[in-house]
Amino acid sequence: MISKARRDTEFSAFAAQSAPYLSRTASLLCPDRELAKDLVQDALVKTYVHWSRVRGASALAYARKILVNANIDRWRARRELPAATPPDQPAAASPEGAIERRDQIRRLLASLPQQQRKVIVLRYLEDLSEQAVAEELGISLGAVKSAASRGLAKLKAEFSGELV
Repeated sequence: MISKARRDTEFSAFAAQSAPYLSRTASLLCPDRELAKDLVQDALVKTYVHWSRVRGASALAYARKILVNANIDRWRARRELPAATPPDQPAAASPEGAIERRDQIRRLLASLPQQQRKVIVLRYLEDLSEQAVAEELGISLGAVKSAASRGLAKLKAEFSGELV
């Protein structure tokens, strides 16, 4: 059993290191910035509660799984559908253009069905293997491949082949 002070110190370091990563994941899963912040906060709180069990290399995966599950719960509770707003025009190569491009990507991700969005975010934006995505979401490897294929096809059609 570790002391509370040591646990708090370890968790604070983990939270500081992983918060930007979790925030990026949350913002890609949930287009509403405030809800994304809430998802990150909930994930960190729940991770802290179970910190003695999840310390070390598994802590980030644990927090990410909590974040993804909290987003699923939010969707189930509200039965909300994402607003699909297609981009008006391609973004320029300026800093403002980069912001516009990220916003376009978020809107395109929001237009995907929930399962496809989760798979695309975890597989391609978080760079997890197909097997890791399957384990993270509790679905089969075939479901991951199918969702990725369909999601990428829809993104390609929506973005006219300009997505990275």
